[in-house]
Amino acid sequence: MPEDVHTEFKSSFNDAVIETLVAFANSKGGKVLVGVDDKGIPLKQFSIGKETIQQYINEIKNKTRPAVIPNVEMVTIKGVSVLEFAIQEFPVKPVSFKGRYFKRVNNSNHQLSPTEISDMSMQSLQLSWDSYLSPHCSIDDLDILKIEKFIDKINQIGRFTLEGSPVENLEKLRLIHKDQVSNAAVLLFSKGDTIYNVHLGRFKTPSYIIDDKMLRGTLFDVVEETMKYIVSHIKVAFEITGRTTQRTEIFEYPLAALRELVLNSIIHRDYLSPVDIQIKIFDTKITFFNPGNLFGNLTIDDLKKDNYQAYARNKLIAEAFYLTGDIEKYGSGFIRIRKEVKKYPTMQFSFEEIPNGFLATIHYEKQKMHLSEDNVVDNVVDNVVDNVVEKEKQLLELIQANKKISAQEMAVNLQLTPRTVQRYLKGLQDKDRLERIGSAKGGYWKIK
Repeated sequence: MPEDVHTEFKSSFNDAVIETLVAFANSKGGKVLVGVDDKGIPLKQFSIGKETIQQYINEIKNKTRPAVIPNVEMVTIKGVSVLEFAIQEFPVKPVSFKGRYFKRVNNSNHQLSPTEISDMSMQSLQLSWDSYLSPHCSIDDLDILKIEKFIDKINQIGRFTLEGSPVENLEKLRLIHKDQVSNAAVLLFSKGDTIYNVHLGRFKTPSYIIDDKMLRGTLFDVVEETMKYIVSHIKVAFEITGRTTQRTEIFEYPLAALRELVLNSIIHRDYLSPVDIQIKIFDTKITFFNPGNLFGNLTIDDLKKDNYQAYARNKLIAEAFYLTGDIEKYGSGFIRIRKEVKKYPTMQFSFEEIPNGFLATIHYEKQKMHLSEDNVVDNVVDNVVDNVVEKEKQLLELIQANKKISAQEMAVNLQLTPRTVQRYLKGLQDKDRLERIGSAKGGYWKIK
């Protein structure tokens, strides 16, 4: 029997035994066998006095906070008596050993970071950071129109019925308490921008940025603005079907899966971390990074199954998005992402925990092409269309509708930066497709 997430072997009783018991108490429980080698084989020279077990229990109790008392008994392995220290998951976590905190990961003890200690404590008390009252904001800092829009949407969806004034309704949802507002209410309805960023970028290579944007608004608005940015930077094909030549849009990526990934990043990020959410769009993949590792007892292996149990780091925020119909039942987001990705035969979905956060990637492989003359031409044309032509076409359509349109107005319409628009305009002028007539302020564009 090897060491694992629930089992540890020790040749003698020492502080390492207590550390492991604390790690088990902060995880799913386990047992430490004392008097065996690292393979679990009993040591014949191991012996226990009559009062030794009680001394061990007292030492464990004195060195842990809150004090834990394991179940200790003598067990026989291959005719030799050894000690077994068994402990269950502790109901009030985290438990510390000499002021340090540990949890069990595979077959070793992992010291908890300050963020993990805070998460474990709030989870144990069935609290979440977003439910705490904001020390710097009041009801006057909330946007009443955003609140009314939120309430109207809840009533339309029908998962909950809200009647009364906006303040009374927020009190029912525990978003405010006696004229004090929760952190969740600030993030959802603040009049101004929040201090949390969503950093978006279109990349040609990991170091070559084509376009980037920073969003810092309230959460419902940020979700919509993020989706607009992503959609503006992915390709779309049109399929003509039926006798009426009805046109069907086919996006490069499943939009429902992308939206789930955006929602997951914003709802489940660690708002105690100063790190930004980062969404990077490449030629054949999109990555979603949100600060904060998996919450609770959720693991990467759990997320790969369809029956995993969800743990909400931000309970009030998650509930708000559930009531508005933006998310379905808790713990079903990754199931829906997998179903949507399966509709795209060459597409793959992967995710992992990395330092300071969680990274999800949706990607596909471009089909290899034979290097015949026709295919080389097709490949070149495809690359041009992918990277330039679509945006240039959209610019020309805007100019055709309004020849006096400004570069700033084009940027707003296409969700691009003014600098990016200027680059596309110069490209069209260099190709002799576009000409500027008159001054920068008083002139107009002429399509050639």
